[in-house]
Amino acid sequence: MSVEKMDMQSPNLVNQNIEKLAELFPNCLTESAGGKAIDFDLLRQELSDAVIEGNKERYRLEWPGKKEAIVTANMPITKTLRPVREDSVDFDNTENIYIEGDNLEVLKLLQESYLNKIKMIYIDPPYNTGKDFVYKDNFTKDAHEELFESGQKDEYNQRLVVNPETAGRYHSNWLTMMYPRLKLARNLLKEDGVVFISIDENEHTNLRKVCDEIFGENNFGGEIVWKNSSRNDQDYISVQHEYIICYVKNKNANIGDWKEKKEGLEEIYKAFDGFQKIYGNDWDAVHKEGLKWYKQFPESNPIFSNKHYSWMDENGVYFPDNISGPNFGQYVYDVYHPVTNKIVKAPSRGWFCPQNKIEELISKNLVHFGKDETTVPCLKTYLRNTEYKSISSVVFKDGRVASKLLRSLFGEEVFTNPKNIDLLTNLMIAVGVREDDIVLDFFSGSATMGECVFKLNSNNKHTCRFILVQIPEDLNETLKLSTGGAKKTVARSIKLLRELDKPENICEIGKERIRRAAKKIKDETGADIDYGFRVYRLDESNMQDVYYKPHNYSQINLDLFADNVKSGRTSDDLLAQVMLDWGLPLSLKIERLEISGKEVFRVAENSLYACFDNGINEEFAKELSKDKPLRVVFRDNGFSDDTAKVNVKQLLKQLSPETDMKVI
Repeated sequence: MSVEKMDMQSPNLVNQNIEKLAELFPNCLTESAGGKAIDFDLLRQELSDAVIEGNKERYRLEWPGKKEAIVTANMPITKTLRPVREDSVDFDNTENIYIEGDNLEVLKLLQESYLNKIKMIYIDPPYNTGKDFVYKDNFTKDAHEELFESGQKDEYNQRLVVNPETAGRYHSNWLTMMYPRLKLARNLLKEDGVVFISIDENEHTNLRKVCDEIFGENNFGGEIVWKNSSRNDQDYISVQHEYIICYVKNKNANIGDWKEKKEGLEEIYKAFDGFQKIYGNDWDAVHKEGLKWYKQFPESNPIFSNKHYSWMDENGVYFPDNISGPNFGQYVYDVYHPVTNKIVKAPSRGWFCPQNKIEELISKNLVHFGKDETTVPCLKTYLRNTEYKSISSVVFKDGRVASKLLRSLFGEEVFTNPKNIDLLTNLMIAVGVREDDIVLDFFSGSATMGECVFKLNSNNKHTCRFILVQIPEDLNETLKLSTGGAKKTVARSIKLLRELDKPENICEIGKERIRRAAKKIKDETGADIDYGFRVYRLDESNMQDVYYKPHNYSQINLDLFADNVKSGRTSDDLLAQVMLDWGLPLSLKIERLEISGKEVFRVAENSLYACFDNGINEEFAKELSKDKPLRVVFRDNGFSDDTAKVNVKQLLKQLSPETDMKVI
């Protein structure tokens, strides 16, 4: 009886796509030297009602390297994620994930565990300004060639390169970087999932076209123009804004009924409560004081935009709304002023409702009258009933606010251009991120999204989780390319990390930010939420090369690999790779048990049992079967002998028929 062996590599998306096409067009399935393939000439003909004779012009975005980007997205890898317990907080219980590594490779590894499970993705990728880094992806060359070409020679094998505007493939390099990442990210979104992408004018147009192709033009959700600066140092038109582009995975599953809470409401309520304490029920005095109060704010402030809410009565703050009818003369009747008992001035278009309706509103004190009958009455629209509005396509945010908040955590500025917490939290609320939804940011930077999730959960009693991914960019390399204020900021980051005795890369800033933000929010709110996070680090596979290519080794060579697991790899390492291979989320609760003297990992109750100890035998199998695990995995050489392997498989089949057993 053979025991199934785990793949221990990311899914081969090419093979999956071939199988899907074969189901629809079986006649287009053919064979090649590498196995199954699609006859594209036949497929093109199947998708056309005219005879296909050759390539034709079509509407689509093309650039040098696009085919390479498609291949890059589909190519499987054998890498893994290794847990870093010493950097984590409450590793065994937390459901938040922080991953250090190249986001393209990480996205590949997450394909099965998080397929259709992410509610919202937000990313702030390199804007391609000519001075920032882009990724140079090339999986066809060995590590030494790649290190040499990319100019990176650190232990992380980074593939970050500067993409100057003078480069012949300036836009193409950036598009080739973004395409496979967005393609893989789409797979992770739930059907009603949403993606937001920050960008500036350099690649705004290209990003829209790429997203139209990947997500579908019909799934475009709109874009936010974010005014965040007041620069006046550019030629022609001074650009003082950035964009946040939005796409949904499927508009049929997400109808876009998105609302966001108006900003500044608490300040307004507090101010008018103060006026009432001074003036009592002298509502005219309260109104005059309110008008003065609003004048202190600039027009760009959300509080100022609500200045029409300057009236107040015993039911709250309101503004007198138009009460005229939609059609001229539809409802014409007399209304009497409650104090003078004279007929009030009627709106020129007539009233907006029948007489009995307006009499009811008057009886409920929902109509605003002037001092006498010479003014037109208005409907009272209370601020409490209009706290939410549709997401606006124009947002005013001072770009310095986010930096100020981050500086308050660290005591000094250690990161340039962090993301705005309030803006992102409002977006999360507006699109319906709640309960136990997952938010993903694979250009994590300073880990703003981690703080946003803590803030959201503490304020709304949700249990949302985050997955943050960031390449461990060497800050010393960044320092060499930085100028002006940015150079000073990077230098401060390096100084801080040296004081903390941490590696001098951007991931350490992100992790420290999460720890400090968690403490701050817990101290301020006392909310009982998950403040922890598990750290994983991208690395080469735990398995020896012989595991993937045994046919390349002779029997003499195989003797050198008596253990197909690389030396130095722990049970924690193996468990993480098994969870990814089996498509289990990395956030599942992990417990350590002892069964018949063996260390056993129990993941999410009985979802997975893993034992990587040696000497697995029939007695152990009998004890294990009592818990009826859904899945169980052992090392291939962990059994007492070959007979024990067969017997354990047979015993589990008899005593726990639902258990799926595999080996590595």
